[in-house]
Amino acid sequence: MLKEGIFLGKRYEILERIGSGGMADVYKGKDHKLNRFVAVKVLKSDYRSDEIFIQKFLSEAQAAAGLMHPNVVNVYDVGQDRGLYYMVMELVEGITLKDYIEKKGQLSANETISISIQMATGIQAAHDQHIIHRDIKPQNIIISKDGKVKVTDFGIARATTSTQTISTNVMGSVHYTSPEHAKGGNVDEKSDIYSAGITMYEMITGHVPFDGDSTVSVAIKHLQEEIPSPVKEVPEIPYSLECIILKCTQKNAERRYQNCQELILDLKRSLVDPDGDFVNNPEYIPGGDETVMMSDEDQRRVQNRNNYHEEYYEDDYDDGGYDDDYGDDYDEDYDDYDRNRGNGDGSGSAVSSILKTVVVLAIVIIAAVVIFMIVKSEGFLDKLSVNSPIKEEEETKQVSVPYLVGLTEEEAKKEVSKEGLGYGVEKRIESDEFERGEIISQSPEADEKVDVNTEIKVVVSMGKKAKKVKVPDVTGQDEAAAKNMMSNSGFVVEVEQREDDNIPVGKVITSAPAGGIEVVEGTKVILYVSKGTTKVTVPSLQGRMKEDVARMLADAQLSGSIAGEEFSDEFEEGQIISQSPAAGEKVPKNTVVTYIVSKGKEEPEEPEEPEEPNEPNQGTTNYPAGYTVTVPDVSSRSLDRAMSMLANAGLTGVVVEYQSSNKLSEGYVIAQTVTGDAQAGSTVGLIVSSGSN
Repeated sequence: MLKEGIFLGKRYEILERIGSGGMADVYKGKDHKLNRFVAVKVLKSDYRSDEIFIQKFLSEAQAAAGLMHPNVVNVYDVGQDRGLYYMVMELVEGITLKDYIEKKGQLSANETISISIQMATGIQAAHDQHIIHRDIKPQNIIISKDGKVKVTDFGIARATTSTQTISTNVMGSVHYTSPEHAKGGNVDEKSDIYSAGITMYEMITGHVPFDGDSTVSVAIKHLQEEIPSPVKEVPEIPYSLECIILKCTQKNAERRYQNCQELILDLKRSLVDPDGDFVNNPEYIPGGDETVMMSDEDQRRVQNRNNYHEEYYEDDYDDGGYDDDYGDDYDEDYDDYDRNRGNGDGSGSAVSSILKTVVVLAIVIIAAVVIFMIVKSEGFLDKLSVNSPIKEEEETKQVSVPYLVGLTEEEAKKEVSKEGLGYGVEKRIESDEFERGEIISQSPEADEKVDVNTEIKVVVSMGKKAKKVKVPDVTGQDEAAAKNMMSNSGFVVEVEQREDDNIPVGKVITSAPAGGIEVVEGTKVILYVSKGTTKVTVPSLQGRMKEDVARMLADAQLSGSIAGEEFSDEFEEGQIISQSPAAGEKVPKNTVVTYIVSKGKEEPEEPEEPEEPNEPNQGTTNYPAGYTVTVPDVSSRSLDRAMSMLANAGLTGVVVEYQSSNKLSEGYVIAQTVTGDAQAGSTVGLIVSSGSN
């Protein structure tokens, strides 16, 4: 752990540790070069000796440092100092998506889509730079305090694939890994899309689709089991969102979205048309089975990836930092297998072979018993004893198609399964007669005789056809009239105030969707209503020289006018004494700001000439010894003017100090050392302004 106050790269000051992960500690730091707070991720000592890992970490972090996007936790810098390898990142105050889901239980459809759009936008920005994240999960998605969604931990994910030294087994990432990633195959952009789909599934349901006691068991489920449809747990989920999630999580990468841009377009369309059937889920692709069958070698590879080479890690970025959210969930059975295998004398291999043979025999025996019990329970043995094999084969070739119209999809699947038939959806259409999810028609028809395993194609209802109407054009109308027109047209109305220089207050600027566009009845329409002319802030003019005022007001989109001039003991000649409207007020553009200009201090009357005939005239310095004169007040006067006034009074002015001043311009007297009466010829010290800081 780094001590507070040390510097990395002679630039980044370590302030405090704000999180810790499996491979790195994270500190809040200050970048003294750019004067901003940052997050500094420093690799732990365990990985500083692995040259392959370090090289990969530095190269990938440098690539990520070139990725700057609002939906990405940006990497600013990467380097090393005194044997420490570090990455400097944007410091974001907020909460991880994982914590947000746990806090809310499950998110609404609109919230899920909105977060997903921003998440996918950040991922797409990385893909545009040829950067694959490889570890998309809610723990690596940050929701900042202002609601901005950011993807974090670019740059470190790929570094983990180049080393065999990472032994920490973390359960977090394997729940979101793609089948090809779990199997050790090539990983590309579509692998990130799969992980994003699992993240969306968790947002809408509140949990991941697959769970297990070990990383191996979860990884195998990703390879061999279908993702359950979220509609089973969230019946009210929009049909389009359900289709989007299922397309993202296809086992075959070619059946997923080919890039995040396609995903973003469908997500945006889902906001407008939640129940639309626009998601293009491609038909079956030869060689692209939904379930990935695993050979013994594949299973060993998955096991080894999770026991020796865990490339899943968590660095949760929460409340301005990263949470320590790690675990070591090793499967004891696999640990025992490793210990037996490592005896060094060949006994481990022999024991493994014997155990494998025993396990295979046990599985074969159990399978035979199960098959026998099923056959017996169905009465097949009795039939075989009565009928000849040829006759039985002829009788089981064909079955009657069950009646599916009106059934739900789940009910229809069960019915065709009972008869040994397949099930497939031909299309989904709108229907005023059938509820959403019910079967409208089927092919072949009910009671037809078909071969076993024949696929029954069905047409499924999407519910009643939505009535579409045109959005009225209410631009320029009063707010009340526009709201009334929208409501009468069947729309849900929401009003949002906006400043506008051209549209009067209370009038509609525009609407979204705009007038003339045809949308589904009941759609929410936002009316943007004018707040009037855009207002600007009046700057502070007090104490400024009148020569500067015109420029200041022009910069603020205002104009000015001198309202008068007055003597002032506080403000020097030419400075602004007061203004109207006051500084800080919000006023329309081009408002006239009036102000009073100082004439300086009012000049005192000239002293009368001395009555004694031998006294010199005023304005000379030839006063008799011991003669007393009044010291004039020269504060706020220019230096030349002050010197002249002191000389006329029979005194000598001397500058003793220059000081900065926000009120007086350079060369004006701030204060004097002598006031009241003094002997003629005395020296008066002057403190003079050197200008503002």
